[in-house]
Amino acid sequence: MAEAEYEAGGVRIRRMLRSLTRAGHVQVRDGQLVLMTSYGSEIDSAPVDKVRISNYGMPDSALATMGGTRYVLQFDLGLRAGLMNAVRTARAKAAAERGVLGA
Repeated sequence: MAEAEYEAGGVRIRRMLRSLTRAGHVQVRDGQLVLMTSYGSEIDSAPVDKVRISNYGMPDSALATMGGTRYVLQFDLGLRAGLMNAVRTARAKAAAERGVLGA
């Protein structure tokens, strides 16, 4: 398993009104966005090109749509921007690899 390109701990993860964890982990690794509980169990994962990340109206919160399921992610200060940058970078890297492999 490759090292994570992005990792944030202490993330509150909700599936809209239902709280899934108060201190979860969010990772971008191997071209996947992975949501995990505070115990390390995977909540959900999806390839970054199938994930949509948007602002959620509150500072340092994001709405992640993965396979039709929406998750509200509440980060510590400043970590939301890092996730958005990591997803953008991973998408570009995946597209470049597909371009090389498809040539």
